[in-house]
This record gives sequence, C-alpha cells and structure tokens, in this order.
Amino acid sequence: MAGIGFSLNRLFQKKGVLNLCRAYAYAGAVAIGPMVMGVSLLLGISFASRVAGMPQQEREIMNCMLTYSLLVSLFVTSFMNMILTRYISDMLYEEKPDRVMPSFYGALAVMIPVCFVGYGTMLLFSGVPLVYRIMSMWFALTMIVVWTQMNYLSALKDYRSIALVFAASMMTGFLMALILAFFGRGTVLSLMFCVIVAYGMMSVWYYVLMLGYFPHGEGSPFTYLRWFDKCPALALTGVFVNLGLYGHIVIMYFGPLHKKIMGLFYAAPSYDIPSLTAFFSILITSIGFVSSVEVLFYPEYRQYYSLYNDGGSINDIEAAEDRMVSVLSRELVYCGYRQIISTILFIVFGGFIMSILPLGMMDLGKGIFRTLCVGYGLYAIANAMMLILLYFEDYIGSVAATGAFALVANAVTIWQAVYDKTAYFGTGFMAGAVVYFAIAIVRLEWSTRRLPYLLLGRQAAAAGTAGGIFTRLEDRLTRVDKRASGCLAARIAVPADGKKRAVRPRRR
Repeated sequence: MAGIGFSLNRLFQKKGVLNLCRAYAYAGAVAIGPMVMGVSLLLGISFASRVAGMPQQEREIMNCMLTYSLLVSLFVTSFMNMILTRYISDMLYEEKPDRVMPSFYGALAVMIPVCFVGYGTMLLFSGVPLVYRIMSMWFALTMIVVWTQMNYLSALKDYRSIALVFAASMMTGFLMALILAFFGRGTVLSLMFCVIVAYGMMSVWYYVLMLGYFPHGEGSPFTYLRWFDKCPALALTGVFVNLGLYGHIVIMYFGPLHKKIMGLFYAAPSYDIPSLTAFFSILITSIGFVSSVEVLFYPEYRQYYSLYNDGGSINDIEAAEDRMVSVLSRELVYCGYRQIISTILFIVFGGFIMSILPLGMMDLGKGIFRTLCVGYGLYAIANAMMLILLYFEDYIGSVAATGAFALVANAVTIWQAVYDKTAYFGTGFMAGAVVYFAIAIVRLEWSTRRLPYLLLGRQAAAAGTAGGIFTRLEDRLTRVDKRASGCLAARIAVPADGKKRAVRPRRR
C-alpha cells in the first residue's frame, strides 16, 4: 500500500453485479487472501488431526509449533516489508525493473540467517525432539520466503494467477493431510509436512510469476539497504504494527491463562480462540479500504502529484488537492461505517456461534471476544488512516501512531497479566487501538492541511540523507558478494581445452 497500487479500476468499471462481485473477490484475494487461506488451512489441518485420532497432547504441540513459526516469520519480515515495498515502488517509478529481483535475493540473504540464528537458539533450548525443531525451523523459513514475495506480487496485477495459487496450494495441503488421516498416517510430523508442502508449493509458484514479470536483473542485491537510511521510519512502522497486533497474544502465553504444552512451547486457548475469531471482524473493512483507495482515492492522488511534476498552475494544484481530500474524507467515513456494522454483527452473533461450536468457550472467552471485537474495529480504521499517512509520506506521524499503539497495547496487557486482571483481559489491546486511532486521526488532519510542505520540504530533506550505517553495511555486503562470486567463477573456469578444473584464486 505504500506506493504500489493494485490497479483494480478496470475491474470495477465493468457493469453488472457479477463483475462487481468479481472485482471485490480479487481485491479480497490480494488484501486478505493470505490470512484467510492460511487460517483455513490450519483449521483444515486441525480437522485432519481429529479424523486421524491424534491425541490431544500431540494436537496441541503441533498447533504451538505452527503458531510460533508463523509469529517468528511475521516478526522477522516486519523489519523489511515496508522498506522493500518502497524500494520496489521507487525502482518501478524510475523505470529500473531490472533492480527489483536482486533485492528479493538480498532480503532473503539477510532475513533467513537472522531467523535461523534467533529462532534456532530458542528451538535449541525448547525441550522438544530434534525432528520437531527441524520441522518448525523449516516452516518458519518457508513463511519468510512467502511473506517477502507478497511485497512483489502487488506489482504483478495478475489477480487470477495469485488467487489460483492461493486456492491450489492450500487445497493440496489439506487434501494431503486428509488422505494421511484416513489411512492412519496422521502424525505431528506428517501433518506439519503437509503444511510446509502447501506453502512451499505456493512460494515456488509465486517465484515463477515474479520471474515472468520482473527481469533477472543485475547489480547489488543489497542496494535496498540504503532505503533504511532514507526512510528509517518505514522499518519502525512495520515493526510497531506487528508488535501491537500480535504482542498481546504472545504475552498471554505466559500469563494467568497460559498452558504449558511441551518445553518452552506455551499456549493460551482461552485467549487465542477469541482473538482469532474477533480478527475476522475487520475483513470487510480491509477489502473495502483497498477497493476504495485504489478505485477512488489513488486517481485523485496521482493527479495531484502529477501537477507538481508537470508544472501545473497554483489554481489547478489547489483544486486537485481539494478533490483528493474530499474523496479521502468520504471514503474514510464509509470505512468507519462498514467497520461499525461489522463489529456489531460479530458481537451480536459471534458469541452465539462460538457457544454452538465445540470450542469449549466459557463466559470469560466470550467477554474477551467482545472486547477484542471493539479493539480490532478501532485498529482497522486507525490502520487505514496510517496507510494514508504513508501515501503522504508523513513518516513521523506513522511512527508516532504505531509506536504508541504497540507500547500501550503491550504495556497494559503485561500489567493485566502480572496482576491477574482476568476480568479485563482484552482491554490492553483495545486501549492500544484507542490511542492508535486518536493519534492517527489527529496526524491525518495535520497532514492534509500541510500537503505542499510534506510533498516538497520533507522529500527534499529525505533525498539528502545518505551515508548512514545501512549504506555502509550495503557496501560491505556488496564487496563480500562480489568476492564470493569471483571465487566461484574462478573455481569453475573453463580453460581453452574445454576441461573444467578447479583454479585457486591468487592472493593480492
């Protein structure tokens, strides 16, 4: 969302109810498809484990390993996602598509070792069998590849292929698990392998799509690191959003509701299930926001910025700014209305449905669910405003809003866990969402009154930022990469006689 549009205009411009549903379906596939498909697969794997007659203890350890691996992969990629999105956007704007694919390899070259060392240390002392550690690490690394690819897929605009990849990969994993369950082969390792195969198949297919759109490219794979020095607030924004969104769940793993599964693997089912269910209340808002931004706001936004680039008159620029702000205000109001309706429906009917399903939900869980529905509703609207701040390059505002969100949500949740405030569980996240919403709306109001300054003054200041720590890191990694490539080329050099033989590079 921070620079690369989804280009849904052509789909929404077609007449008819079926075409409108098709457009919203594609928007949903891009905006929330990974989350919905992922949750569906995990629920399907859980169902297959019950069909296979897997003991409760084994089902719980499997769920823990999958959940921990997902959270670790999300946290590791949160440092890179927005930086990569901005880098890709800049390269496409500058008509340098050959510089895009190297950044993908460079990002993985940084994140995979970080995950391997960090998560590997935790797994080393986790107290679970070695083969479980291997499967957990394998899944986490696979998910890092998939989450990273998501930053590149939004530029492809091939929604049909992306949707097919989602459906085919998830269905393959589920069917494999179901077949194993029916034949009595449903174990922790076999079902985790089905999940890894599903996401591995997805990552390979996505890579093929990326190669079909972006050229192989040349140049350093670590050039994107310079964007950390140019836009450090983007990296912090990504980290803070994930800390606020998932931190309260992790804290509960070690609070009064926790349950020790095995070794260092803990869970809090009384909090996890309400959190997951309440999170679905923001899906309608997410789809509506992506659609309205791309179809209605982005054309006005692009027209406004093009007037600066093309030397438009002051009157034209002011008129374009008024139209853009008017469209933005109207769509944010609609976004709020949609979320209010969705939250009310989930609170009224969600608790009833959760009582019918065999989830073991008690009154405490229902109270947490209602509180989190309100919190996620505020989060959805605040996050929409924060993304608009990124469009206007108000990075200070985005960091302030997301940082306060993460700090308040986690601090209040820790206080509740330490002092066993069971009756108020969920209010920590809701408090963080309230602060997030308040800062985001104030900052957005401030930004829309100072757009020329943000467009001209801030960009000029950002353009002069160079030579930071990440620029020096990029230079060092590039030299290492060139040296390694040179050694490899020398070792497989082919002499005139056509026979390959190893060549020892000379010392300088």
